Amino acid sequence: MEYRREIDGLRAVAVVPVILFHAGVHAFSGGFVGVDVFFVISGFLITSLIASEIQTGRFTIVQFYERRARRILPALFLVMLVCLPLAWQWLLPNDMRRFSESLIAVSTFSSNILFYLSTGYFGSEVKPLLHTWSLAIEEQYYVLFPLILMAAWKFGRRSVIALLAVVAVASLATAQWYAFRNPTFDFLMLPTRFWELLVGALVALASPSEETSSHGHLLRQLGASLGVALILIAIFAFDETTPFPSFYALVPTLGTALIIASGSARQTLVGKLLASKWLVGIGLISYSAYLWHQPMLAFARHRVAGEPSEALMLTLGFGALVPAYFSWRYIEAPFRDRKRFARKQIFLYAGAGSALFILVGLLGVVTEGFRSRMPPAVLAIDISRQHEQWLNAAGCNLHGEHLVLAECIRGEQSAQPKVALLGDSHAESLTYELAAAFNSHGASFASLVRAHCALNFHEQPAVSDEGRQCQAYQREILNLTSKFDTFIVFTRRDLPGEAPAAYMRAFEENTQSIEDLLAMGKQVILVYPIPVYTTRIAEYMEKNILFYGGKLPMLAVDSRQFEARTKFYYDGYDAIGPSPNLKRIYSNELLCHRVEKNNCVTAIDGMPLYWDESHLSNAGARLIVQEVMRDLDQLSHLR
Repeated sequence: MEYRREIDGLRAVAVVPVILFHAGVHAFSGGFVGVDVFFVISGFLITSLIASEIQTGRFTIVQFYERRARRILPALFLVMLVCLPLAWQWLLPNDMRRFSESLIAVSTFSSNILFYLSTGYFGSEVKPLLHTWSLAIEEQYYVLFPLILMAAWKFGRRSVIALLAVVAVASLATAQWYAFRNPTFDFLMLPTRFWELLVGALVALASPSEETSSHGHLLRQLGASLGVALILIAIFAFDETTPFPSFYALVPTLGTALIIASGSARQTLVGKLLASKWLVGIGLISYSAYLWHQPMLAFARHRVAGEPSEALMLTLGFGALVPAYFSWRYIEAPFRDRKRFARKQIFLYAGAGSALFILVGLLGVVTEGFRSRMPPAVLAIDISRQHEQWLNAAGCNLHGEHLVLAECIRGEQSAQPKVALLGDSHAESLTYELAAAFNSHGASFASLVRAHCALNFHEQPAVSDEGRQCQAYQREILNLTSKFDTFIVFTRRDLPGEAPAAYMRAFEENTQSIEDLLAMGKQVILVYPIPVYTTRIAEYMEKNILFYGGKLPMLAVDSRQFEARTKFYYDGYDAIGPSPNLKRIYSNELLCHRVEKNNCVTAIDGMPLYWDESHLSNAGARLIVQEVMRDLDQLSHLR
């Protein structure tokens, strides 16, 4: 296959936006589409190679996987190896446990599945190996694709193209369907990404002849120019809210396909530009740059308390090109040389490296992130286990569209529940302490809580799977209201500045639902919004001890600022008319003015009141639960 310099230049166009996106440069809000450009390039190059070898009878599966191992594993293993001491030194126990899980997943090319089942892609910038999801997609694809191509080739090239086109359309349709129903699955899983690699494969199989008329030359110029425009539109116009990889993903993928299909560097102005020395140079090291940049950015985020500066992130992002060059020259290139490393050695090193990282990962999981390496002062305030406690105690799942009430009961299991807890993940944070309090009274309650699902009996029909699940949950709560006398309602309502119309409407529907419960003669304990922060409180306190010797100031928020932010919501709740069946718990009275006037606190007696920036820890939840129990006692539920 003829070497095409402009494709290496195109790799540079792909990797730089990804780096800038992960570095937090807002102008590159759609920089994540660089991965889609990579997918098309990879599909094109691998298919061109496989098709050529199948035609000449030289293709073998063993040789194919040997090439993949030489290409992917040496630099990947080097980066993972360098990550180990940094993780040991800087990662808190819970983060180390998750990092250990990712070591196992990366070694088995299943990291996309791990991140789908855990945290997703967006908002997970602190994961050092987050970016390996795309490598997992490619390797899963290349388990299937050569077999499909070999089986279909005997029917002729046209039949292969037709088959791959049908599969690509089906995969794209699947991506469009999941984009509004399960966005995390859509972004991270092979069935919804398969078509992007197939776009490159189809270009490889259906590329026009290099010999063109002047009219064909003009079309190539226009096609390549349009291709660049489409990629740039995606990079600068898309963002995390763009349904992806839905039909929107056609913009960068077709843009990439147009550039490749328009011909080599000597045929178009775009090709000549992409074939420039600097772009080709970055393109040659783009794989290593992709590998290095995310760990460097992620570990910087772990090392500082709060968010690193934009200047530091930019420096580290572009600084990744330095280790990328050396790993390309001294690791990537040598391991691709069959004279230096034989096939047997490559497979041996691949197996040994994978086994090593899987072993380290298993140890990290079993030891809960190697907790013993942490100073006692850090372990004393580490509440990662508490987070799991309240998650395990929280809520119950729908079976189809129905709840099995017996699965929702917390506290004394033998007692008949007359109380239900309603709300989103902020109500979830109360469940563990509430269950302990009910247990001590020999009573029980139903934990009818669900993340991202505030009390709302009036919400309009939803499009997403999550929205429909939430509405089904609310319908079940409404159907179960006759079984309970009292409802504890707690939802986060704290938005800066003017509340967007959608949030205002949702809050009004939330308030109407509370009034509905009161109209049914039910008793309601309403917990008002709590102060929220922009920094994960527990982590900040642990890092303060681990990295700064406890010299950083304790985080707090001005209570007047908090009251201004939540005035719309406090006024809305206050507007619910007085009723003997309504008890109000004002969070600002519990979390503000305790230590210093006009300040809302984040810790009491050295223990964090928050798990992250907005969810209460068990210590914080205990303050709310104590008030809830007093109100329940006044309502005669616990006498």
